[in-house]
Amino acid sequence: MATGVIAAIMLGFAIYGNRPISVQVAAEERNVPVRVFGLGTVEARVLSKIGFEVGAALAELHADHGDRVTKGQVLARLSLGEQEAKVAKARAALEIATVNITRAEANLEKAQAVLAQKQEANRRKQALVGRDIVSQQVAEEAVRDEAVAKADVVVAESEIASARAQLTDAKAQVQFEETLLRHRTLVAPYDAIVIERHKELGTVVKAGDPIFTLIAAGSYWGLAYVDEARAGFINEGQRVDARLRSRPQEAFTGKVERIGLESDRVTEERRVYIKGDNPPPRVFLGEQVEFWITVATLDEALLVPAAAVHGYDGRQGTVWTVEAGRLQRRFVKFRHRTEDARLEIVDGVPEGARVVVSLDSDPKEGRAVRVSEARPQ
Repeated sequence: MATGVIAAIMLGFAIYGNRPISVQVAAEERNVPVRVFGLGTVEARVLSKIGFEVGAALAELHADHGDRVTKGQVLARLSLGEQEAKVAKARAALEIATVNITRAEANLEKAQAVLAQKQEANRRKQALVGRDIVSQQVAEEAVRDEAVAKADVVVAESEIASARAQLTDAKAQVQFEETLLRHRTLVAPYDAIVIERHKELGTVVKAGDPIFTLIAAGSYWGLAYVDEARAGFINEGQRVDARLRSRPQEAFTGKVERIGLESDRVTEERRVYIKGDNPPPRVFLGEQVEFWITVATLDEALLVPAAAVHGYDGRQGTVWTVEAGRLQRRFVKFRHRTEDARLEIVDGVPEGARVVVSLDSDPKEGRAVRVSEARPQ
């Protein structure tokens, strides 16, 4: 009697253990967007901290925080008195050098005229000394006078060369002092927005001290940090959807403009720069932004939750399949991962097999199943 009861119980367990279990299987989906999430900030592609190339007291300020300025617009000036005096002194030296050139050229003409006279006198006296009309001493004095006149011409020519060198130096000095004078006026290098003014009137600044921080008008873009494990399919030109922290109800779009060639070695994230199509009228640098980059759209896809994959290594893993009404284990390969943590199967599923996405009890190979199709997400 006891043996029969035990056998009946064992039979009951066997029947219960081999009963068909309920599973849900994945369905083919169409037009599935694959998006990669990145968290980042609003930045400016062109940002400059500008200041003077010389030091002096800050005498004028013509721009402030939030102002829009145009290329070449005067933003600030240093005190000019000392440098204007140096420019006047350099210009006076230039005028003197110009006069010295004129005087040296006149001296040369005079020396050349004297030389011509001495040469003619020497020629006549040398002709006369042969006929005993002029003494030998007079003839020798004529030769000497011609040699002295030639030396005077050489001296006059050297004075012209020296005067010309002085003129070149004076012109360079004027240019130098005028350049220093221009350096005391700070102008906008491009059409820009003033982000910050760093100094006040009367402050004595040093060369290179920042006076304003500017960003080029229209140069806003987003900087997204994307996990390296998800960044492999990101390319320039891909569509981006964004949400600003301060304007969560509004939709902003753009495209990938640049991908950083160096990842962050600590966070293991890649920098992705995004150009907006419809930025808000007023943008705040450093504001947090959420980005979704569409890296692909799958015309047809078989997707399985990552939780249903065993031994996933980023490229392949094992899943349960239903084949001829029974469970099997299959080693499959994956490609894309969706933002809801589902993996696209690209190889390893036999024809006619269905991939299991969830089970209601412990599975084992060969067990019969009751199949229902999971609702596409």
